[in-house]
Amino acid sequence: MPASLSLLFAGTPEFSVPALAALLDSGHRVRCVYTQPDRPAGRGQQLATSAVKQFALSRNLPVEQPATLRDPDAVERLAQWQADVMVVVAYGLILPPAVLATPRLGCINIHASLLPRWRGAAPIHRAILAGDRQTGITIMQMDAGLDTGPMLLERITEISPHETAAVLHDRLAAMGAEAIVAALDRVADGSIEPRPQPAQGATYAAKIRKEEARIDWARGAVELDRQVRAFNPWPVAETRLHGQQLRIWEATAIDTATAAQPGSIVAANSSGIAVATGAGLLQLTRVQLAGRKAVPAAQFLHGQQLDGVVLE
Repeated sequence: MPASLSLLFAGTPEFSVPALAALLDSGHRVRCVYTQPDRPAGRGQQLATSAVKQFALSRNLPVEQPATLRDPDAVERLAQWQADVMVVVAYGLILPPAVLATPRLGCINIHASLLPRWRGAAPIHRAILAGDRQTGITIMQMDAGLDTGPMLLERITEISPHETAAVLHDRLAAMGAEAIVAALDRVADGSIEPRPQPAQGATYAAKIRKEEARIDWARGAVELDRQVRAFNPWPVAETRLHGQQLRIWEATAIDTATAAQPGSIVAANSSGIAVATGAGLLQLTRVQLAGRKAVPAAQFLHGQQLDGVVLE
């Protein structure tokens, strides 16, 4: 059995929770959980707690929520836990050099890509948008750069042709949970060897902006299919039907040539709504009008007159 490490855990969204759960079930000891402050959310703007905070409280773990870790008082407070390692998973706050140097063995990050590809905030979305066939998890020793630290361990997975960001997110979260425990076991027994990231192949996964969800029908169907999958469940690809927002939750690219204007609906039946694009057809199979629920295209077509309609 490897030695037991004393840990701090820093994470915020649902993606972080499986890793925290796995660490609690491992032989290592989670002393305290760091997560972002509660923030207003929803129509009522009520203060909402992060998924990590909710889970941590359910397991009776101490929770810290500093607004920043650049405050010397916050760094001093963190040092009082006398942790061996701080595990960081989608925390959302920058760790300054003083924090990186505080745990005895530094800070270790779970990153949802095969570094150095897709450093940054949105690696899952960007991998799907780019048509990558593979992605994975990298366990990384953190340094002062943006996801530039040496790699400790990798896990690789295929991206299926019909996979959404939601599905890939959940699979990578589970992979990250397994990988961080394996990596910490090897850190504890001294058998792990950090490897510098390759000098070639670095790309940046910029944060997703809501305006990226708007469909440009002049693009090809394959590219638009990736856009639909990458933005499910957020921000959800969208177009305009009769001036109203139409969100596209599921679609399939069809390699069929058409002379129709991009955005034109060329067929609408129980199989879906086929829309002309710059190259091929995009068949919409699950859609949602503003203020309505998402429904299969066959159900959406009841009462809809789409002959000759051009989506914008």
